[in-house]
Amino acid sequence: MKDLVEYIVKSLVTKPDGVSVEETNSEEGVNLLLKVDPEDMGLVIGKAGQTIKAIRRLVLIRAMADNIRVNLELNDPEGGRRSGNQEESNESEGTEEPKDEEIENPEKAEDAEEPKAEETVEPEK
Repeated sequence: MKDLVEYIVKSLVTKPDGVSVEETNSEEGVNLLLKVDPEDMGLVIGKAGQTIKAIRRLVLIRAMADNIRVNLELNDPEGGRRSGNQEESNESEGTEEPKDEEIENPEKAEDAEEPKAEETVEPEK
C-alpha cells in the first residue's frame, strides 16, 4: 500500500525526493503517514481537497481488494497555512456582529438591506 501512495504522489509533485510514506500496523489496520515538501502541499491537497480525496479513494479501493483497513493521513508541516492562520481568516471575513447604530439606522449605508438579526417571529399555534 505504501508503494502505491508513493507512486501516485511522486507523479504529482514538483519535488518527488521530498515525498515519503511511513507505514505502521495497528489493531485497526494499516496507518499511512504521507509527508511531502511544503511547496508541494497545495498540489497534493488540490482544490477543495479533491486531489487528496481521490488518492484516499484509490487507497480505499486497493484496501478493499486486499481485505484490509487503511488510514491515509497527510502530514501538515510546521508553519502550514491551516495551523496558524485560521483566526486571521475569520477576522478578515467580517464575522463581527453588527453595531447597534448599524441595526437601528440601516439607511446610513448605501447598499444596506433591512436588518434581519433583530426581527422576531412568533410561531403559530
